[in-house]
Amino acid sequence: MQIDLRVLELLSSKLCHDLVSPISAINNGVELVEDVGGEVVEEAMQLIGDSAGHASRRLRLFRMAYGRAGDEDNLNLKDVRQVAEQYMAGGKITLSWPEDQPMDALASQRGFLKTLLNLVLMSEEILAYGGAVSLKPVTEDRRDGFRFEIVGRNAQLSDQTRAALEGKTPVDELSPRSIQSYITGKFAEHFNLKLVYGETIPDRLDLSLFGAEAMVVAA
Repeated sequence: MQIDLRVLELLSSKLCHDLVSPISAINNGVELVEDVGGEVVEEAMQLIGDSAGHASRRLRLFRMAYGRAGDEDNLNLKDVRQVAEQYMAGGKITLSWPEDQPMDALASQRGFLKTLLNLVLMSEEILAYGGAVSLKPVTEDRRDGFRFEIVGRNAQLSDQTRAALEGKTPVDELSPRSIQSYITGKFAEHFNLKLVYGETIPDRLDLSLFGAEAMVVAA
């Protein structure tokens, strides 16, 4: 898959933005110990530990969602689910992901879990005010897939997000707000997956990801 330099720049900016807060908190904790010492060590170490864990969880998910790890055939469904749950833990969005889902045949398809993780990241951006994301297996036109039920204030695809997801936004017009939807759509296209959007419902959005056409469920 060929990626324009501007896309790489915007994606790098997103990664740095998402990591700067926990890493800065680690630095603040270290400075607190150095400047004040004794009585605040326990508080500072708690801050450092929490922030380091936050940064580590984000890095694990980014590695699978954007890096080569997500392309590997041995990507483990259990690990992917755990990484997604840990990423969302403690935040303003709850994630409900059934165990052993999606089914093995679908999860083993190259790029499916990688694209699924990108949809998790996209859901986080859609739910700017917080909310809930539920993942459920779904079948449509005899094709197996996985549905994201995204519920929360203003949970919807903006025109900008939809255009980027469908690959209709010129690269020069992409922004930090649209880069995640753009790269998610590109991964789905690259791996021959199908994205389907549900009807617009106030404060709810349904996004479904289906496997490649070659993986048709037998009658």
